[in-house]
Amino acid sequence: MGLGLAILSAVAFGGSGVAAKPLIEAGLDPLHVVWLRVAGAALVMLPLAVRHRALLRRRPGLLAGFGLLAVAGVQACYFAALSRIPVGVALLIEYLAPALVLGWVRFVQRRPVTRAAALGVVLAVGGLACVVEVWSGLGFDVLGLLLALGAACCQVGYFVLSDQGSDAGDEAPDPLGVIAYGLLIGAAVLTVVARPWSMDWSVLTGTARMDGTPVAAVVLLAWIVLVATVVAYVTGVLAVRRLSPQVAGVVACLEAVIATVLAWVLLGEHLSAPQIAGGVIVLLGAFIAQSSTPAKGSERPVAGGGPEREWSTPGTTA
Repeated sequence: MGLGLAILSAVAFGGSGVAAKPLIEAGLDPLHVVWLRVAGAALVMLPLAVRHRALLRRRPGLLAGFGLLAVAGVQACYFAALSRIPVGVALLIEYLAPALVLGWVRFVQRRPVTRAAALGVVLAVGGLACVVEVWSGLGFDVLGLLLALGAACCQVGYFVLSDQGSDAGDEAPDPLGVIAYGLLIGAAVLTVVARPWSMDWSVLTGTARMDGTPVAAVVLLAWIVLVATVVAYVTGVLAVRRLSPQVAGVVACLEAVIATVLAWVLLGEHLSAPQIAGGVIVLLGAFIAQSSTPAKGSERPVAGGGPEREWSTPGTTA
């Protein structure tokens, strides 16, 4: 069940970029698209927020962190990156997040990691160099790359915070309540940042073009809100609860593949052979880095040695 939910979440998230980019190219500011996405999803999830209002008193820090990082931070950075670099490249950079989780464990928590995990990080960074074609002098917009890296950093928070309380039994915060309040907090923050009152609302009454094919803007927005946000977050958080941040992170790498293929088919964004090879290496590195860590609850040492060198999952110590 957890694996199925993780795959569904990856598919749902993977379809956000190809629906959002035509809206951006039609005249909407990237931040306005993010605001529409998060505010619309928050409205859909509002009844659940009312039902789980006790979470505001019990876990305010978790809700604030989820809203700022897992919702507002990830979406704002990713959509802003889309306006400057191709969908596939933005996703491949964002999915350095599984490797960054290992960096958090090693350098922030100061816990050892396996050689295989370190190899995975090296492969991911090397693959990223191919994706951005560093030999051509960073052919892509540098700000776009930095925004995509910002999305990767925020996504680390998404995986870690989604796992919070999963071992607390009956005291664990309800995941649907966490998502609902995360979306509400994210929408509130983005309202201040995006200033939607300055948005060109007329774009939503017209059409946007997907590789030359006109599509109703409101249809694209409905897909972004209902499928790429509500369904994606609900299934994603439930998957992390059933699996672990590490395993869910591995499966979530499918999102980059799905988004790249969809952008190729629907938007005509073709990547070069070195970029495709680099993308495969990024995903392989992320897979090795994350799958080399013990599963949730395991006390197996991550790098050999004495019993003091034991793994603690990110979500249980953050």
